[in-house]
Amino acid sequence: MADPIPREYAGSDPERPDPDDPGESSGSAGRGRKPRKKRPFWQELPILIVIALVLTILIQQFVGKVFMIPSQSMEATLHGCTGCFGDRVLVDRVTYDFTDPGPGDVIVFSGPQSWSENEIAPQEPSNFFAKAVREVGSLVGFAPPDERDFVKRVIAVGGQTVQCCDPQGRVLVDGKPLTEPYIHWEDPNNPVQQPFTPVKVPEGTLWVMGDNRNDSCDSRCQGGGGAKAAVPVGNVIGKARLIVLPPSRWGGVSDYNAQTNANAVALGAPGWQQGLPLGAGAALSVPALFLGRRMRESLGQRKKRRR
Repeated sequence: MADPIPREYAGSDPERPDPDDPGESSGSAGRGRKPRKKRPFWQELPILIVIALVLTILIQQFVGKVFMIPSQSMEATLHGCTGCFGDRVLVDRVTYDFTDPGPGDVIVFSGPQSWSENEIAPQEPSNFFAKAVREVGSLVGFAPPDERDFVKRVIAVGGQTVQCCDPQGRVLVDGKPLTEPYIHWEDPNNPVQQPFTPVKVPEGTLWVMGDNRNDSCDSRCQGGGGAKAAVPVGNVIGKARLIVLPPSRWGGVSDYNAQTNANAVALGAPGWQQGLPLGAGAALSVPALFLGRRMRESLGQRKKRRR
């Protein structure tokens, strides 16, 4: 009977595994292979950018989207003017999945057909590159979208009757005058609204008006005005929550239910604008890339064990 190999020499034979070495117990399948090197940051940067853009698009499609305010119809609540840097507004796309818009809400909606007929069709870019830049810009709120979207304030909902004006020049809903502190007058010395006869708002629709009351074509004038100019609830895209750009106007978009004289509620976020979708997309791209890498490493280790 041969003498057993002394313990101190048990690991000296390259063909004989050391029973006390846990690294040798799995056999020699992985011997001689170098661990896979991690990619340098400059190679991962394009992946991070792509992930950030994808997450940004998903967030804006289902959670919140940034819209550009192109006109002055919502002054001074929302700023917009021809040739200037108008407000970029974060619109909440979740709230109205659980509840309907109410009086005082500032909403973004797709214009009904009666509205769109009165609008000038958007000019198509002359070349593919310009069109691509506009499409990408519209996803993050830095270019007008190729669609007819509007932003107005809900004044009355389906079943209510709205008209203007009482002897003090106020809008009435179901015969009760509204106190509207958000109204902006182009000429403060002449605060007179355009009168209109009583309109019963059809069920499932909204009567909307601009805060810049004398410089807004809304339910009073679109499509000839009247009940057919009310906005279907199904056309509502979301609720304006935050002004995210320019930095000088960071803050919440206030609601004021003039029907109950409720105080304006600042539905804002801190000054650093945590809800900005692009920032959320960029922040989430890093852990997404990390998890992807860990999954690849785990799969690689499983394959090695099977060999």
